[in-house]
Amino acid sequence: MNTERIFEEFPAPSYRGTQQQALRDVRDAFAAGNDVVLVRAPTGSGKSLLARAIAGCARRAEEGDPSDATGAYYTTPQVSQLDDVAADDLLADLNVIRGKSNYSCILPNERNTPVNQAPCVRERGYDCSVKHRCPYFSDRAIASNREIAAMTLAYFMQTAGSEVFRKRDVVVVDEAHGLAEWAEMYATIQLGPRTVPFWDELRVPEMDSIERAVRYAESLAQTCTRRKDDLLEQDPLSPAEVRERDRLQELIGELEWFVSDFRDPQSPTTWLVDQSESRGRDAGADGSDADGDEPQGGPLTIKPMNPEKYLQHTVWDRGNKFALLSATILNKAAFCRQVGLDPDDVTLVDVDHTFPVENRPLYDVTQGKMTYEERDETTPKIARTIVRLMQHHPDEKGLVHAHSYDIQDRLADLLADFGVGDRIRTHDRDGRDAELEAWKASDEPDVFLSVKMEEALDLKGDLCRWQVLCKAPFLNTGDSRVAHRLEEGQWAWYYRTTLRTVIQACGRVVRAPDDYGATYLADSSLVDCFERARTDMPEWFEAQVDRMTRPDLPTFEPQAALSGTASSDGTTVADGSSRTGQSGTTDTQRGNETDRQSSQSRRSRKSSRSSPLADVWDTGE
Repeated sequence: MNTERIFEEFPAPSYRGTQQQALRDVRDAFAAGNDVVLVRAPTGSGKSLLARAIAGCARRAEEGDPSDATGAYYTTPQVSQLDDVAADDLLADLNVIRGKSNYSCILPNERNTPVNQAPCVRERGYDCSVKHRCPYFSDRAIASNREIAAMTLAYFMQTAGSEVFRKRDVVVVDEAHGLAEWAEMYATIQLGPRTVPFWDELRVPEMDSIERAVRYAESLAQTCTRRKDDLLEQDPLSPAEVRERDRLQELIGELEWFVSDFRDPQSPTTWLVDQSESRGRDAGADGSDADGDEPQGGPLTIKPMNPEKYLQHTVWDRGNKFALLSATILNKAAFCRQVGLDPDDVTLVDVDHTFPVENRPLYDVTQGKMTYEERDETTPKIARTIVRLMQHHPDEKGLVHAHSYDIQDRLADLLADFGVGDRIRTHDRDGRDAELEAWKASDEPDVFLSVKMEEALDLKGDLCRWQVLCKAPFLNTGDSRVAHRLEEGQWAWYYRTTLRTVIQACGRVVRAPDDYGATYLADSSLVDCFERARTDMPEWFEAQVDRMTRPDLPTFEPQAALSGTASSDGTTVADGSSRTGQSGTTDTQRGNETDRQSSQSRRSRKSSRSSPLADVWDTGE
């Protein structure tokens, strides 16, 4: 790795904010002999541009021996982040490769067939006449032979051991804060009707111990191997049979990895097994089968905790030097322990936040707790608060982080009952991306009730000027991994993980130094989380928390939320004329607030209706 190239490899024509200093710090960290450098860079610091500069320092073929690893990988867990990279002209030399299912076959009669079900995988020895033009194999060939290959973390992990994507000199992981959780998710084994092609034929025992699960996994792997071999004797295969064959191969690998890891006395991985109740046709009322044999079990989930060995194989063995970038690597030592790194061998580079704190205010509009027990009482109060916020922002788009589809449905029903449904948009699991894009493309000041959109969402400029966090995004304590950690007293991890998601969410609506957007906290548990996780808070976010105030909102008048004419106190807000300009001049029409509250809560929100994408140069996130 030649870090002296880091400045010439920076792809933008000029630096913004503290980018030059960040590159200097990263260069010095690698030059000091560190193999892993964590780069904690807040929203808008241009992480993708920094990542490109670091990747460009990788050893080139002409700079080493033939056996030396050369080139770089750029990877990110977020598909949308990879889409942004692919669309960015400044990052055009990051050669993107995706999984086969993302490409369509180009044979005349196979235009709607994904490449992973095309004739070349259905028929043994198939000689494709257009393989040289196949979009998947073309992209793969380009990515494997160029200096920088870009891919999702899932594809990167799946290609571990590949002859095509071998070890490289530098690996850059963008949005790396969730690396441990992503690894746990990828290494989790789901055994049930949707994941095991012949589930209905299986006799699944009741798992009373992890050892029992290991023995069952070993037996199931053998059964899957026989099924796969039977399929391979057929030629050609139908698309359905191809899917079954590939799933069986994947399942065999998962099961064999689990058995091998569990039986490895040196492996640090802790495995947990969850089992649902049996719903099989042959199960009796007591859970035993109809013949009175041993109790039958239901679907299984086999989960690893802190899968260091899995990460070693899929990530750490794939490069010589690593740069992990994120805004929310909150605790270096804890992060390193989770991903199997020695904190003493890792350096943390902090990048300063360049967005004025007054442009990214937090507001306390808490209405109570949103725990399951208290949700019935608190949700209607939050719905009324959203109406008042719609009145306060009559001509601006808003985003409501509903946290779950249950909360989303409740809020949508309440807001419709209040008569403001015409300004509300929602989405379901299947139409998530399409509804998001439609909302972003609209010029109307609609409010989008979203689920799980706290990360990898760029709402720069007028795309969104305000957002609401309806519930503290605590992890589900019913999850066995979460419960296991809490039983061990890992409460700091629990609150730190929640804080990380909140910080990510707060960055969705403020994307550049001259951008601005308000975040409203509706769940009182969020304030409690801030106190409990204060020691892990970045200084720039702590400054937001310290400035948090309760805003002076209009009284509840649903019609005003739609009409955009006048609020109940007589203040006209439709065109922002009663608010202050971006210079921060105090609004004198509401004398009951302090100057600071006024400058924070009522800065000008004039909507230009010009293309919001043109407002801000690349933010890199």
